[in-house]
Amino acid sequence: KPKSKHDIEVVVDRLVLRPGIESRLASSLETAMNLGDGLLMVRFENGTEHLFSSQFACPHGHVSLGEITPRLFSFNNPYGACPECTGLGLQEAFEIELVVSHPELSLNDGAIRVSGWNFADRGSWARCFIEALSDRYDFSLDTPWNKLSADIRDIILFGNHGETLTIDTSRSKYNRGRPYFSDWIGVMNSLEKRYRESSSDDAKEQYKAYMISTPCPSCHGARLKPEALAVTVGGASIDELVRLQIEDVHARLSAIEWPKGLVSVADVIVRELQARLSFLIRVGLNYLTLARASATLSGGEAQRIRLATQIGSGLMGVLYILDEPSIGLHQRDNRKLLATLKQLRDLGNTVIVVEHDEETIWEADHVVDIGPGAGELGGEIVAQGRPDDIAACEASLTGQYLSGTREIAIPKKRRKPAGWLKVVGAAENNLKAITVKIPLGVLCLVTGVSGSGKSSLVNGIVLNELSTVLNGARRRRVKMERLEGVGALDKVIAIDQSPIGRTPRSNPATYTGVFDLIRQLYAATTDARMRGYKPGRFSFNVRGGRCEACSGDGVRRIEMHFLSDMYVPCEVCRGTRYNRETLEVMYKEKNIADVLNMTVEEAVRFFALQPRILAKLQTLYDVGLGYVRLGQSSTQLSGGEAQRVKLATELSKRATGKTMYMLDEPTTGLHTADVHRLSAILARLVEGGNSVVVIEHNLD
Repeated sequence: KPKSKHDIEVVVDRLVLRPGIESRLASSLETAMNLGDGLLMVRFENGTEHLFSSQFACPHGHVSLGEITPRLFSFNNPYGACPECTGLGLQEAFEIELVVSHPELSLNDGAIRVSGWNFADRGSWARCFIEALSDRYDFSLDTPWNKLSADIRDIILFGNHGETLTIDTSRSKYNRGRPYFSDWIGVMNSLEKRYRESSSDDAKEQYKAYMISTPCPSCHGARLKPEALAVTVGGASIDELVRLQIEDVHARLSAIEWPKGLVSVADVIVRELQARLSFLIRVGLNYLTLARASATLSGGEAQRIRLATQIGSGLMGVLYILDEPSIGLHQRDNRKLLATLKQLRDLGNTVIVVEHDEETIWEADHVVDIGPGAGELGGEIVAQGRPDDIAACEASLTGQYLSGTREIAIPKKRRKPAGWLKVVGAAENNLKAITVKIPLGVLCLVTGVSGSGKSSLVNGIVLNELSTVLNGARRRRVKMERLEGVGALDKVIAIDQSPIGRTPRSNPATYTGVFDLIRQLYAATTDARMRGYKPGRFSFNVRGGRCEACSGDGVRRIEMHFLSDMYVPCEVCRGTRYNRETLEVMYKEKNIADVLNMTVEEAVRFFALQPRILAKLQTLYDVGLGYVRLGQSSTQLSGGEAQRVKLATELSKRATGKTMYMLDEPTTGLHTADVHRLSAILARLVEGGNSVVVIEHNLD
C-alpha cells in the first residue's frame, strides 16, 4: 500500500559456518548492519531467527536505545526531551473545580458559567442541550450541582457515549424550526476541542482561566524520554536524583559503591559533582532540589547560587559585589553565608556587601555607613571604619542601633486573639498534612528555617483559599482538607514589595488616590472654572492638559539601537508633563507640576487646610516616606518604599475591622530604623481590629 510503513528484508549472504570463513562472515555482517541501520537478522538452518543490534537493545521486547550521550539527559535537547510535552513536564488541562465554579448552585442558577456553556442563559444553544439531557436522564435543573448523582455529573461533563438526543431549539435564539438530533460530548471535551481548534489568542487566553498545569501523562513531570529515565546510577534515574534535596544528593553519591571497572571514570565525575553540591550547601541552599525551576527562586537564592559558582571557580583578585545576600535567610543559614563570604575573602578577593543585617555588619572588616537619612536627606558618608567605630559614632543611625542606644522595644503586653482561623490537613509542597490555628485580631508571625514550608502554608494555602472565598479570585487547587473560621473575615489583602506600577506614569500620588483629590481641588479654583477645566484637565494620562510632545511622560526616549535607550527631559514641557495653559492654573501660587515635585513632607504643610488631602498625605508621612516626591516614578522606588506606599494606602481607608493583611518578609531591604516604623504601622492595622500575618526571619 502506498504511504504505509513496510519491513523489507534483504538477503545479504548465505553461508555454512566452518573454519576459514571468518573474513567473509565479518564482511557480510558489516554490510548487513549498514543496510539495516544497525539491525540484522540471522536465520539458522532449523528456521529459528535471532535479531542482532549494534545499539543498546532488548531482543525480546524489541526495544532499543540510541547512543547514550549527555544530550540524552537534557530536556532542552530534542534528543532527550519527552516528545509529548517537549521537555516542559507539564500540560495545560481543564480543571473541573474551575469549570464548575459554584457547585453549591443548580445549573439553572449558574453552577457552570464557562464561556459557551452557561446553562443558566435560557436562550443559549447550551440551554437546548441541557434540557434535552434533563429529559433523557431524568434529573432536575434546579437541583444543586453537588446534590446530583455522580453518573449525571459525569454525563454532563464528559458526554453520553454517543447516545442520540432530540434537541428542541424552539425556545432558543438559534431556533432551527425542527428537532435537531445529536449526541453529547460533554462540557470538558467540548472545551478541550474548542481550545485546540481556536486560532484566536484572546479566546485561548479566556479558556486558560479554566485550566491548570498538570504533570505530563507520558513522562509524569520528568521531562525526559523513557529511554533516558531507564538509565540508573546507584539505583536511581536522573529524575529521581534531581528531585532530592541537595544535601540528600550529596549523601547518596557518597554512598554509591562503584564496580571496579567504573571507579576510574566515576571517581573524577563524582568528586566534581560533590564539590559543586558542597558549595551550594555552604551558602545555605541545602534545602533546594536540583530540579527547582529558576523562576521560583527568590532573589537571594538566585544570588547565592551565583555565589556558589564563584567559590567553585577558585578565582583570585576579583571584586565581588553583593546586594543584600541575607534576604530570605534564617539566622542559622545566615552564618553559613557569612562563612562563605569570608572564604571568598581568604582566597585573595575583595567582597563588597550592601546589607542591613546586624550580624553581617558585626562580621565585616570595614563598614561604610551612608546617610544620615533617606532619599534627598541622604547621600553622605556618616561614618566608616570597623564595626566598633560605627557603633561609637553618635551621628550614625546605624551606630545607635549597633550600640544599643536605640532599639526596637519589646511590647510589655501581648494582645489576645479575637478568634481563630484553622487550617486542617495542610499538605502543600513539603508540609506534612499539618493542622494550624492562626489567631485573628493580632500580629501573627510565621517563622522557621529556609525551606521549612512557611510560604507554602501562608501564601500557597491560606492566601489562595481566602482570596477565592472572600475576594472572588479564580479558584486554585490547594492541598488541604478544609479552612475553618473564614466567616470572621470579609477580605484578605497581600502586601508585598512588588512595584506599585510597571511604568513611569505610576507614582505615590496616583497609587494612594491623593492625586484625584488634588486634581479636584485645582479644578475648583476660580481660574479653572472660568476656563471650563474639569479634573481630567490636570491628569498627565489623558489628552487635553498634558504635553502632547511627550504624551505626559515628561521625558523623550532616544533609541540607541545596540545600546540601552536614553531618556532626556522633554524640550517642550521641560519635564513638567503639562502644556502651558494647564500650568497657568495656580493654587496658593503653585501649579499642578509644582505639587507633583513636592516631597510628602512639603505637601503636608502645603495642604494643611485641606482635610481629605491631608489625611492621605499624613499616612504617607507617618510610614516614613516624608522625603519621597508625590510625582516620583514608581520605577524609582525601592521594594521597601513601594511596600510602605501600599501600607499607607490601606491605613488611609476606612477600617472594617475584619480584614486579614498578609506580608511575606516585609523587612527585606529595610534599615533597622525602617523596621521600627514598619512594626508601628502593623500595630496600627491591628488596633483597627484587623488581623496581620507575617512571614519573617528578622529577630526584631
